[in-house]
Amino acid sequence: MSIAPDHDTRVRPAAAREEDYLWTLNFGPQHPATHTTLRLVLKLDGERVVDAMPEMGYLHSGFEKIGEHLTFNQYVTVTDRMNYISPMANNVAWHHAVETLLGIDLTPRCKVIRTIIAELARISDHLLCNGAVGLDTGAFTFFLYGFYQREVIYDIFETLCGARFTNSYTRVGGVSHDFTPLVIEKIRTFLRTFPKTLDDMERLLTRNRIFVDRTKGVGVLTKEQAINAGATGPVARASGVTRDLRKDEPYLAYSDYDFQICCAAAGDCYARYLVRMQEMRESLKILNQAIENIPAGEVNVGVDQRVARPTKEQVYSTIEGTISHFELSMSNRSFEVPYEESYAAIEAPNGELGFYVVGDGDDTAYRARCRPPSVLHFSLFPQLIRGHTLSDVVAVLGSLNVIAAELDR
Repeated sequence: MSIAPDHDTRVRPAAAREEDYLWTLNFGPQHPATHTTLRLVLKLDGERVVDAMPEMGYLHSGFEKIGEHLTFNQYVTVTDRMNYISPMANNVAWHHAVETLLGIDLTPRCKVIRTIIAELARISDHLLCNGAVGLDTGAFTFFLYGFYQREVIYDIFETLCGARFTNSYTRVGGVSHDFTPLVIEKIRTFLRTFPKTLDDMERLLTRNRIFVDRTKGVGVLTKEQAINAGATGPVARASGVTRDLRKDEPYLAYSDYDFQICCAAAGDCYARYLVRMQEMRESLKILNQAIENIPAGEVNVGVDQRVARPTKEQVYSTIEGTISHFELSMSNRSFEVPYEESYAAIEAPNGELGFYVVGDGDDTAYRARCRPPSVLHFSLFPQLIRGHTLSDVVAVLGSLNVIAAELDR
């Protein structure tokens, strides 16, 4: 009498290789859970992810090379298209690097205005990131809460500069438009109403059993791995790396404000979600301090520096304003650029966003290179997903908040 075994006793031929039994799955760029134009090549053993190969630069836009063919002011329109979830932060980062090269010190009013728009961009970015992670794990209502508040921020940006999405707001030595009373009123309204929505979002998801099970212990990145891989921003801080350029290398008006750096120790998808939720509360603290203490004065540097376009009053009433306007708008001459190189970075919503700029006397960069956080974070994906299931791919990918356009090289 023979008894059937309770398990499969079949064995693979000795000559067979392990990879012969693996499935290859192309994840994206069409897949709705990849958020943007991303492509992953997954190796699967059943539902288990054995390996993953992320494809960089799928958009082939040549953003860095374009920076060597457009002037320092023209290129700001291209930075909008890099991290298109928080374009205002990209604008600030680009002109921060250019002004470091030129040795320009912004006016106090401009520093505060740029700080405000950068923090609004941070909240907008975190809302979409966490909202998308919730959507990918089944929390559709949470996503709608976050997306509505992004619309409120879009309204503020539209009132400020006329554009909701691709803002192109900053200029060398200043910004394109000063704050108006209506802009300030809308920001104050947002600061009054958003905390309640944030409370509702936390009650919806933070202790949700399904969401916690889908994210806790998934995609763990240790502190040592984060440091060695060059991770920054919420991804690194969720692994215990206490680095934030707003505190460690202060720029704009951040040194004037009281706020905390949000960190966690677990390093998993859930920790990255928690860090972003808390960072939005810290951004509210910065915004509340900044909006009530905006200095008076000009928003752009003076006409004597010949880098920012003068006001109409200066053009019509002073010879310096007339000459500066002519040189910047009508002649082949522009502002002087030193034969030097510089690198400057800001704490963007996803981490350290820096630009390396080389000047050769012209108002177009001789070399322009970008250090976007998504490139390094996307390269972390294979080690974070190995051993997890296919359903964990969207949770890990969403927690990294990889923006496809930033991957372009």
